[in-house]
Amino acid sequence: MAPLSILDLAPVVEGSDVGTALRQSIALAQHAESLGYVRLWVAEHHNMEGVASSATAVLIGQLAAATTSIRVGSGGIMLPNHAPLTIAEQFGTLATLFPGRIDLGLGRAPGTDQPTMRALRRHLSGAEIDRFPDDVVELQAFLGPVREGQVVRAVPGQGTEVPIWLLGSSLYSAQLAAYLGLPFAFASHFAPELLQQALDIYRAQYRPSARHPQPYAMVGLNVVVADTDEQARHLFTSIQQRFLGMQRGQRGLLPRPVDSMEALWTPGEKLGVERMLRESIVGSPDTVRAGLAATRERTGADEFIVACAVHDFAARLRSYELLASLG
Repeated sequence: MAPLSILDLAPVVEGSDVGTALRQSIALAQHAESLGYVRLWVAEHHNMEGVASSATAVLIGQLAAATTSIRVGSGGIMLPNHAPLTIAEQFGTLATLFPGRIDLGLGRAPGTDQPTMRALRRHLSGAEIDRFPDDVVELQAFLGPVREGQVVRAVPGQGTEVPIWLLGSSLYSAQLAAYLGLPFAFASHFAPELLQQALDIYRAQYRPSARHPQPYAMVGLNVVVADTDEQARHLFTSIQQRFLGMQRGQRGLLPRPVDSMEALWTPGEKLGVERMLRESIVGSPDTVRAGLAATRERTGADEFIVACAVHDFAARLRSYELLASLG
């Protein structure tokens, strides 16, 4: 199998709270390390009641402190929300405290709505998104060796060479990652439409860099594993309900699973959710093994990063345990 990593949004579930979600993320990181996962990433989102990973760098520090070997990082930091120097200092600090274990995945979306963008001191003209390639290059410079005549330095940060990944769900991010010679992660766990086209463009246009002579593509998947297909499908209804809420503009706590989704959505909504969740593998270990093998053959993924936002934390841990055993 392809190497496996975990994407965690510190989900806040119905009947629980933010503190519990954060403590569970720490426990998940420890569990993932014991199971041999390559890395665990958390994502920056804002003003979402069901997501507790908004202070992404702070949470990464807690995850790294609670573990000893697994790589931890961002999947991703939404760079238009921040000055490159600030991110260089944050991740330079993390890399100094936890050398060789920190990843910096970058996205170009705001990760929120327009009122929250204003609260983040962002303009709404789109100029920050247009600056994304320049900001990535500036951030690389702040994390690289000191240059002659450099006036502003990231301290900590300068010289740490924190590995940078570009994240995206579009062809734009694939092209930029190829141009800069960076590893690329595609967010097919919620936006699968352009997955294959983006991977093809990334590989075809890739320009080798000193640190990354070959392209490296990571593919995001929703994976839920349980002892039986029926049990896994039941757990998966929490994710289906979350995506149904997204279609309706409702972003609440992660719902409890239900016996059937049919009474909850219209036929049109069902098609929309199924389209967004097309890159999901749900079932028993045998079912998931076959699904992963087929997905790797189709995409050529160098690595899978797996999301498993099920309501019951014990079932979430069990899913990751069963998934790791497939290797």
